[in-house]
Amino acid sequence: MTRELTQLELLHELEPVAEENVHRHLAMAKDWHPHDYVPWDDGRNFAALGGVDWDPEQSQLSDVAKAAMITNLLTEDNLPSYHRVIAENFSRDGAWGTWVGRWTAEENKHSVVMRDYLVVTRGVDPVALENARMAHMTSGFNPDLQEGLLDAVTYVTFQELATRVSHRNTGRACGDPIADRMLGRVAADENLHMMFYRNITGAALDLAPTQAMRAIVKILDNFKMPGATMPAFRRNAVLIAKGGIYDLRQHLDDVVLPVLRTWKVFERNDFTGEAESLREDLDELLTGLRADAQRFEEARDRALARAAARGKVPVG
Repeated sequence: MTRELTQLELLHELEPVAEENVHRHLAMAKDWHPHDYVPWDDGRNFAALGGVDWDPEQSQLSDVAKAAMITNLLTEDNLPSYHRVIAENFSRDGAWGTWVGRWTAEENKHSVVMRDYLVVTRGVDPVALENARMAHMTSGFNPDLQEGLLDAVTYVTFQELATRVSHRNTGRACGDPIADRMLGRVAADENLHMMFYRNITGAALDLAPTQAMRAIVKILDNFKMPGATMPAFRRNAVLIAKGGIYDLRQHLDDVVLPVLRTWKVFERNDFTGEAESLREDLDELLTGLRADAQRFEEARDRALARAAARGKVPVG
């Protein structure tokens, strides 16, 4: 296509790809039930029912694992905001509508299983967790998606993969095989969701390369995780990065670059004019991300060295 496509034209032209990928997803997705991943025998009543309320000594999680679990759960909690954004930029008809409903139903399992696990095992303060949920869902999440469909599918491609990485690493950080298994299951869902959005964006690159490249550069240049508005996000993000759950290097090497390679962004020969200029902008953006990741790693190494010299074990 040589002209700009409208949102309706993009939805129409890409619907066969969406339908194909809905069928692919349904064939690959595995049914699972949140209650099967929660150690119910560990549960007991809180004070309101004659038991004992939460105390920090009851948690078996490290500070890093707590920060990651809270951040990941509050991110999943904000599903109504994400559903609204996806539904507004896709369609509630045909393959698009089928996907919106299926994706929302699957995502809802993630907050259910994570909250049940944390409450039953008393991993974090349930009152503080509920207060944070109320605050985060009240503020909601509204990404800047001025280009509609293409901005939306591009953003969620990177975001779903980032969430997969974060969940997987959080499971390992918990030091509990039950949590590891639970978050491995959640991460597998996120990976399938990422594949749907990645394939739609890849098809958009073939259909409208300039518009798709515009979305890719914009999203990567302004990328923020959907938890950015939650209480204590900055503090928890620092702990998560220092603890190896999700940092700039992982964002670049495990999320951004693999997706761009799948799309063959730097191998394509069908870019002209603005699309080619945008590819050059993307290359500069990646150079900046590499430099930022290097600076972060050097700063983290210095901090770890100082802690070791003082005989302190880093919080993990």
